[in-house]
Amino acid sequence: MTSTTRRQERRLLAASLRATPLALAAACTIACMPATAQNNANKLDSVVVTATRSPQRLADVLADVTVLTRADIERQALGTLADLLRNQACFEMVRTGGPGAQTSMFVRGAETRHTTVLIDGVRFDSQASSGASWNAIPLAQIERVEIIRGPAAAVYGSDAVGGVVQVFTRKGDGKPQVELGVGAGSLGLRKLDGSIFGASGMLDYAITLSTERSDGFNSRPTTDATFTPDNDGYKSTSGSARLGLQLNKQHRVELLGLKNKMDAQYDASAKPKTDDRTRNDMRALRAAWSAQWSKDLSSEFSVGESMDRYETAPSIYLTETRIRAYAFNASMRLGSGQLNALVERREDKLLNTSLPQSATPGAADRHQNAIGAGYVWGSGPLSVQAHARHDRDSEFGGSTTGSLAAGYRLTPQWRVQGSVGTAFRAPTLYQRFSPYGNQHLQAEHGKNSEIALQYENAGTSFGVTAYRNLINDLIIFGAADIKKCPNQFGCYENVSQARLQGISLNAASSFGSLRLSGSLDLQAPRDASTGGGAATANSGKLLARRSERQAKLRADYSVAGWEFGAQLLSSGHRYDNAANTVRLPGYSVVTLDAQYSFTKELRLQLKLDNVFDRAYQYANGYATGPRQALIGLRWTPAL
Repeated sequence: MTSTTRRQERRLLAASLRATPLALAAACTIACMPATAQNNANKLDSVVVTATRSPQRLADVLADVTVLTRADIERQALGTLADLLRNQACFEMVRTGGPGAQTSMFVRGAETRHTTVLIDGVRFDSQASSGASWNAIPLAQIERVEIIRGPAAAVYGSDAVGGVVQVFTRKGDGKPQVELGVGAGSLGLRKLDGSIFGASGMLDYAITLSTERSDGFNSRPTTDATFTPDNDGYKSTSGSARLGLQLNKQHRVELLGLKNKMDAQYDASAKPKTDDRTRNDMRALRAAWSAQWSKDLSSEFSVGESMDRYETAPSIYLTETRIRAYAFNASMRLGSGQLNALVERREDKLLNTSLPQSATPGAADRHQNAIGAGYVWGSGPLSVQAHARHDRDSEFGGSTTGSLAAGYRLTPQWRVQGSVGTAFRAPTLYQRFSPYGNQHLQAEHGKNSEIALQYENAGTSFGVTAYRNLINDLIIFGAADIKKCPNQFGCYENVSQARLQGISLNAASSFGSLRLSGSLDLQAPRDASTGGGAATANSGKLLARRSERQAKLRADYSVAGWEFGAQLLSSGHRYDNAANTVRLPGYSVVTLDAQYSFTKELRLQLKLDNVFDRAYQYANGYATGPRQALIGLRWTPAL
């Protein structure tokens, strides 16, 4: 790297981290908080499994992690998993309309396909759209969400370049219980859900059914006379079931399933009075057997399958991804440490109306075999975690990833930690076998390093994390080339590079009945591509639809049986294209919510989204929701 390039890089980073007055105010607010009461989602006694694929106290995890509980999910009340995550640090959502529209999620500026999504351990992904269908995962079925920011390919293999999001469905325990919820709101919103869960003898169970629909809003306002202004609504129907059988103290068998059907309107056709619709069906199934062979040795064998089906009408397009995985995990305690081992097989299959290049027209498949190991150790103030994994792909060969993290407690309250790690994302089957495919594509590879400082004392918390993730062989859609790409519209190719770097701060505070929490993200997700050693046309520019600054603040206040909440989400400007010529202005959105318990069994829920009816855009030409109100009741009768 030349000295000129280094100077340019330093100037770019300095520019990207230059805060607006709002961001500076948020930073001051967060940094000055005594943080005496962290949100319940981050209590130190929480146990997480996503970071290492084995149970671990939240306080011992050497990663940027957040846990969201059922209480957080009920406060959200509206939309899908994406609406819940957009309020979290380092997350940016892009959506072309309402909750049923196509949705992207950028974690620390990484592409939406660079985040691994798991549903009760079952991988959920699309081999066509290059990423999970975030809009297809319903909130009503979710009990808990665990978030890991930063690469985790050494634990999960392909896709975990920017982070991991694992969703856990509802689980039964204790006495049988019924829960019913009903809600109605503006834009013709109606929602209904019901659950029954509990345990009896060796058996525990949880069954939930839900439906939600809305008349929506005009997601694509335009002056083009060929488009017919109309509201784009959606309907979602979902169900989940989890059955567990505790054979004895050492052995447990569990079966679970989740299914959702989303039918949504969108604007794509210029034909008058055309009702464009998408139908997105998803499911996740899993069977697992866990065993505790001795005090120090445990294992789990699981079989999981997910399906993501997307089709449009009246235009004809259909794509369906099926992923099946077999995994065997084992953990052994060794003194102050724990050794984890993994053997896994993943099988991907894509059915698509545009796959003429595959061996079987309309379909393509592949498999990956993997072996991995991890070691978690802690003694006194020092903690160390190391992971390594090798994946062998039937299409493009092998990829080895690794990570090393260490943490040191300077005092019982202060801890400094850092990590380095590599990651990869396998090309999708569509990128390889569609008319725009390239069968010579290689996996995208990332190298990440980060360092963090954390403070925790009897609920008091503060954290700051600095990270840098360099992604090579980034797959983009390239121009037509007679030798490399015979398609006149262009093909996918490995030519791009991205540099994702930034600083993330978070904290929480309590002043009597008032609780405050917030995060501030200053990031520089930029194109770092070079061609023959020289900068390309987009080199140094912001990646499309990603901002440099985000502030998220929340206040909760309890009085006279009421629980009031207020959320502010503020984002800086973004660009809708890689060339940074189409600017999307920054925005700030305020949301209010409240709950009141009439009795132990009956609760009132209120929510007002986009309080000031702010008009803004995630994507050029697409509107976001106007002010929207919701009123609901939740009833948990005693049985």
